[in-house]
Amino acid sequence: MAKKALRTKLCDMLDIEYPIILAGMGGVCGPTLVAVVSNAGGLGVLGAAGLNAVQLRDWIQKTRALTNKPFGVDLLLPKIDLPPISGKFSISDLKAFLPAEELAFVDKLKGEIGIPDVEIPPLEVESDFLSGGKSLIDVILEERVPVFASGLGNPESIIPRAHAQGMKVVGLVGNVRNARRVANAGADIIVAQGHEAGGHTGRIGTLALVPQVVDAVHPLPVVAAGGVADGRGLVASLAMGACGVWVGTAFLLAHEACIDSPKDWVTNVGVDPYDLEQWEIDHWKDRIIEATEEDTRVTRIYTGKTARFINNRFIEAWESTGRKPLPMPLQTLLICEAELGLRKGRMTDYISEFGGQIVGMLKERKSAKRIIDEMVQEAIRILKERLPSEVIVEG
Repeated sequence: MAKKALRTKLCDMLDIEYPIILAGMGGVCGPTLVAVVSNAGGLGVLGAAGLNAVQLRDWIQKTRALTNKPFGVDLLLPKIDLPPISGKFSISDLKAFLPAEELAFVDKLKGEIGIPDVEIPPLEVESDFLSGGKSLIDVILEERVPVFASGLGNPESIIPRAHAQGMKVVGLVGNVRNARRVANAGADIIVAQGHEAGGHTGRIGTLALVPQVVDAVHPLPVVAAGGVADGRGLVASLAMGACGVWVGTAFLLAHEACIDSPKDWVTNVGVDPYDLEQWEIDHWKDRIIEATEEDTRVTRIYTGKTARFINNRFIEAWESTGRKPLPMPLQTLLICEAELGLRKGRMTDYISEFGGQIVGMLKERKSAKRIIDEMVQEAIRILKERLPSEVIVEG
């Protein structure tokens, strides 16, 4: 039987079979998941947030060993005004960047909640730990990855070098102003991500955002993100003028999600923020399955930027104080010991797990291939059968 086709100009640009891109979620999208998505016809994207240069190179090479299809790397590029540092530092050393008042507040909150203390071994910090990702960008370029995606921030400084070697650059935005800015910088593809999305997200809903971005950056291709988890979301995105979808939360339930841990991010395995134990992975997936569309919340307490998580008691305790977070990445540094303490204490009502509002319709763990196959098959049925039978166009 002939294989069904569902192609847009995005497929031709990226040399993929279906217009579906895996959102490059840090700690979730390792070589295994990325390779399965690419082999299934989409574009797998490695989540490089939290990796150092050595780990990222290892992940890229492992991905190439698992697939001969195109794939990408997603990196966060926030604007940070801090001096570069390098060497071996303890958490106490790094706390010198933090206000004493904020440290005292977190210590008080830890005591009120009963978060156990943890000892984090010294970090081997690269020169761009607090001021950008130059060493990671160098690895991406040296390894000649086909696609670079900026999940946060403007990729303008990378674009000339990327284009010089034929790399496509994707910029993720949450409003029209940033869409124009990234388009003018020379990005090849714009991802318009709506408020519904999990992880870092903006203030405008997907249905309102996507057509406005499409109009603003035409003829540049636009990919829709936020609240897309099945064929209906894919077709709706195409109807709004997008040429594909960027999908995150749905792939959190993939069997292949979270299974590639970047070991030894610090001296001892087990304190890596993305070195998830199996119980944590299972709990995260169970919470997605159990959640309704109202069980997520946007907060800045984890990174300093607005990000959507499945609501938990730590978010509630922090937000109830009305305290403003520090800028990225200082906020992450401020709460890292508390977060690790919650994990080590298995305080499941308090640990952080991101997810989009689409969690309410995700009720089953699946393989990543099945997620893509079902999305494509449903989209084709809607376009070829359901819409022609239900929508009458006269004249």
